Amino acid sequence: MRYGSGNYEAFARPRKPEGVDNKTAWFVGSGLAALAGAAFLIRDAQMAGDKITILEELDLPGGALDGADVPEKGFVIRGGREMEDRFECLWDLYRSIPSLEIEGASVLDEFYWLNRDDPNFSLQRATANRGQDARTDGLFTLSRRAQREIAQLFLASRESVENKRINEVFGAEFFASNFWLYWRTMFAFEDWHSALEMKLYLHRFIHHIGGMPDFSTLKFTRYNQYESLVLPLHKWLIERGVKFRYGVQVTDVDFALTADSKQATRIHWRERGGAGGVDLGPDDLLFITIGSLTENSDCGDHFTPAKLNEGPAPAWDLWRRIAEKDPAFGRPDVFGGHIAETKWESATVTTLDARIPALIENIAKRDPFSGKVVTGGIVTVKDSSWLMSWTVNRQPHFKAQPKDQIVSWVYALFVDRLGDYVKKPMQACTGEEITQEWLYHLGAPLEQIPELAATGAKTVPVMMPYVTAFFMPRQKGDRPDVVPDGSKNFAFIGQFAESRERDCIFTTEYSVRTPMEAVYTLLNVERAVPEVCNSTYDLRKLLAAAAALRDGKTVDAVFPGVIRDALVKWADKKVVGKLLRESGLISG
Repeated sequence: MRYGSGNYEAFARPRKPEGVDNKTAWFVGSGLAALAGAAFLIRDAQMAGDKITILEELDLPGGALDGADVPEKGFVIRGGREMEDRFECLWDLYRSIPSLEIEGASVLDEFYWLNRDDPNFSLQRATANRGQDARTDGLFTLSRRAQREIAQLFLASRESVENKRINEVFGAEFFASNFWLYWRTMFAFEDWHSALEMKLYLHRFIHHIGGMPDFSTLKFTRYNQYESLVLPLHKWLIERGVKFRYGVQVTDVDFALTADSKQATRIHWRERGGAGGVDLGPDDLLFITIGSLTENSDCGDHFTPAKLNEGPAPAWDLWRRIAEKDPAFGRPDVFGGHIAETKWESATVTTLDARIPALIENIAKRDPFSGKVVTGGIVTVKDSSWLMSWTVNRQPHFKAQPKDQIVSWVYALFVDRLGDYVKKPMQACTGEEITQEWLYHLGAPLEQIPELAATGAKTVPVMMPYVTAFFMPRQKGDRPDVVPDGSKNFAFIGQFAESRERDCIFTTEYSVRTPMEAVYTLLNVERAVPEVCNSTYDLRKLLAAAAALRDGKTVDAVFPGVIRDALVKWADKKVVGKLLRESGLISG
């Protein structure tokens, strides 16, 4: 396997790998990583679809890319996915998957046209004082010391920040900035999360720094991620003969291990209560999704809180059993052993009363029934004790959604703190109580809040114990390589496998990159995996990011007039002068 970029690699079609007709493939889990891996086997490795089997514990595919109308509860979205145009592997996949909405178009075509016609941006990123503009004004408010700390993390080696927490590399001035408010709520980072992951995010999305205050660099699907991304890919796989076996809980994998060879030899499972499994030979490929950010999720309802499930976690227990067999298989408890630090809660609010969409419109400054961008991303309640954020995507968010209803998604980073209106922690609240807290911060008249929350909405809270597990401080080896050294027939895929490229987790891109690497490596597909966007090496992007972080303050302004004029005159004779002017780092 190799990496590449440009049209030469992107447009070339690989020849059929030798011996592929004699192989079969098994996938553990049916999240995006497994679905993408099956697609790459068919499209690029040219394996027959009926040779591929996907094992799933639940009764439907998609993993964390969910979206459902749950009987007796309502619409449920556990999370949302922020996407961008430089998700190279994701778009490489979806250029080949037909749209369910537009005849003759791919999912990529549909997505591209949608975001060209209706570009995303926020008109109010944060509120305070019960729905009033928080006056962040698109500024990062970083002190010189905080700017220096960001630069130091960006330039640090990976090894120097292994096992360090964010609050070990930043000081109080940084944590008081708008930058940290934007960053932590956009990506779900906490003070105690990994400084290494934050560094990787800085490098991966340096070209988006200027768009953080208004989300103008983000793109979203037409409907929820299940209907827009999972269903078309699932349909494409089914049409090609891929077998989905639901109600199958994989409990263990056996391996034949020597000093220079590793081969998976058997999958163990429980299917509808009975023990089963399959033996694997050298031509039987195994792709294992390890860990799970949505494992043990629990849904409450409008009258019942969601529960924090700290009991047995099958996806994590499977990885633990596998990891006991070889140090190269990672250390799962680095990530899955800290529920108090990795949990958070979300809630899906479906409005039933026209007064609530009016409150949304007042803040979003757009008609939520227009069918176009509404909030343009999350709106963070800056003075919320829960640090609540909420968003309304294009409506309807579900195809079956009634036209007079709005579906909003709410989440909080501090689920243990007492609310500002509801004097309870979020994790102890019913859907109705979460709605009360949300309405309070929307600026609903106080006397209307109890009635509106009781009859004007239907809310489903979801508690997720492991949702930020991949952000826990870590070091090399904690996540296993996608294809461990010596592997003959197996790979690890998903958010907890270590890509060889400099990519970052908690993205749909990473869920597609790891299986692409796995398929191309195990079958020696003669096509390069797209490399990560190279913006971190692009001087223009770096200067633009530096200018944004300075809130438009030019670097030449700090010098006395004579020195400033001399420096600008010197710069104007160089190419760098043009770049500095274009980025806004020097005046003119």
